[in-house]
Amino acid sequence: MPTAVVTGASSGIGAATARTLAAAGYHVFCVARRTERIEALAAEIAGTAVTCDVTDETQVAALASRVGPTLDLLLNNAGGAIGTDTVAGADADQWRQMYEVNVIGTLLVTKALLPALVASGAGTVVNLGSIAGHLTYEGGGGYTAAKHGVAAMTETLRLELNGQPVRITEIAPGMVRTDEFSLNRFGGDASKADAVYSGVREPLVAEDIADAITWVATRPAHVNIDLLVIKPLAQAAPHKIHRES
Repeated sequence: MPTAVVTGASSGIGAATARTLAAAGYHVFCVARRTERIEALAAEIAGTAVTCDVTDETQVAALASRVGPTLDLLLNNAGGAIGTDTVAGADADQWRQMYEVNVIGTLLVTKALLPALVASGAGTVVNLGSIAGHLTYEGGGGYTAAKHGVAAMTETLRLELNGQPVRITEIAPGMVRTDEFSLNRFGGDASKADAVYSGVREPLVAEDIADAITWVATRPAHVNIDLLVIKPLAQAAPHKIHRES
C-alpha cells in the first residue's frame, strides 16, 4: 500500500485530501497540531495520526521517524494567511508567523522526509501554494511574500532533484471556501470572513483541491505536473470576481 503524509490535516484542504487519498488506496499519516481532530480523521480513514508543529525541527524529526524508511507522497499543506494590513501598516509578527508556517514549515518537513521519498523509487512532493504566490494584491503583502517563497522553493527543489526519482508539484488555488482560512485571516470575525465569498455562486471547496492533488499524485511516475493553478469560474484574478446581487 502506498503511503502519504499530509500536513495541516486537521481541517480544510488537508482533511479533504487525506480522505481522498485514503479512498485512492493510500495509507495516510495525518499530521497537525490538533491531536483530537487528526485522531478522529485517522480513525475514519484507517490512517495514522501524528501530532506535529511543522515549524519545530524536533517534532518534524519525530514525524520522519514515525513515517519510516520509505514514503510515496508528501503534501505540504500546512500554512495560512493572517491579517489584511498594508505593507506600511504591517504587523511584523504576523509576517514572521506566516513565513514560519508556510515557508520554514514546508522546508523542514521536506528536508526530513526527502530521504524516504527518494528511497521509495517514485516519490512525489506536492506543495500547497496559492495564486498569491504568483500575483500580488493590496492588503496581502505578508501572505503573498510567503507564498512567493513557497513557489520559489518548489521550483528550486525541482532543479536540485533533477535526476532523482522524486516529482515536485505546486498546487496554486484561488478562492477556496473552507471552514477556517478566511476566519483565521480576519482574526475570527465571521462577518468579514463571510463577506469574502458574498455573491459568489460557487467558490471552490476543499474537495476540489483534494481531487486535483490526488490526480497529480496518481499520474504515471514519469509525468511531473510542475504547476497547477485552480480558480473558480467566477474568479478571473484576485481583484476580478463575479458577484451576483
